[in-house]
Amino acid sequence: MNFTKWKDEVEDYLFITFGLLLYAVGWTVFLLPYEIPSGGLTGVSALIYYTTGLEMQVSYLIANALLLLVALKILGLKFCIKTIYAVLMLTFFLWAMQRLLLASAGEEATKLPRYLGEDQGFMAVIFGSSLCGMGLAQCFLHQGSTGGVDIIAAIVNKYRHISLGRMLLYLDIFIVSASYPLLHDWQRLAFGFVDMFVCNMVLDYVMNYVQQSVQFFIITKHPQDISSAIIKEMDRSATLLPGTGCYSGQPVSVLMVVAKKNQSVALFRLVKAIDPTAFISQTKAEGVYGEGFEKLKG
Repeated sequence: MNFTKWKDEVEDYLFITFGLLLYAVGWTVFLLPYEIPSGGLTGVSALIYYTTGLEMQVSYLIANALLLLVALKILGLKFCIKTIYAVLMLTFFLWAMQRLLLASAGEEATKLPRYLGEDQGFMAVIFGSSLCGMGLAQCFLHQGSTGGVDIIAAIVNKYRHISLGRMLLYLDIFIVSASYPLLHDWQRLAFGFVDMFVCNMVLDYVMNYVQQSVQFFIITKHPQDISSAIIKEMDRSATLLPGTGCYSGQPVSVLMVVAKKNQSVALFRLVKAIDPTAFISQTKAEGVYGEGFEKLKG
């Protein structure tokens, strides 16, 4: 049990690290060079960078350090430990990626290179926000957080009946809107809202796709053969339920199987090979928790 727990923890930190790397690449390669505003504390740090030249990771680390001091007292160490790790790693990745890009642009370069071309701000938004969305999804899927406004939202949620998602949306809209008085550029303001939309859309898509499962009810005359094949060939299990056919009045066997969506075709082929007359019902399962699926939450 302890080995499994440690294995899961190591896996979480590896995926969080990979997600943070994607997030840093999205910012430093695409969003920062084109001065695109965005939501979150990284968006605030980016605005400071655009207007003062102070590197993004400096203000990001300082602001998170102050927020984490408050969060440790209000929310406790358990909430903060992975957030502290994520903040430190993202700070490092942002610093390292900027140094790498400046070095690739030449010794005298003072601005990050625009690899997509000078007038490709919209494409930069699409690529950058997509990478940020994928990176955030990896963090959230493994109980990670990039800190910043996540901490503020969690604190507000503890004392007020406002959902985390709604609070984060309000904060992001405020941060992106605040870019106009600083940058005085309607186009970049529009790009900021596009970035917010695309990032959240990709985030939702990745999280839902990874977690998507399907549930089958199989009425068959060969329940033992099919269940054995499912266990052996698909590394899944099944539950045998007793049933009665309402039309025939005869007892029937019903197998309930939960599997990943990408295993659906394999299961249909397996059942057809054993019992071509079987009746199969397939439905989408919104959330499946337990062994072989997502960790049980609560």
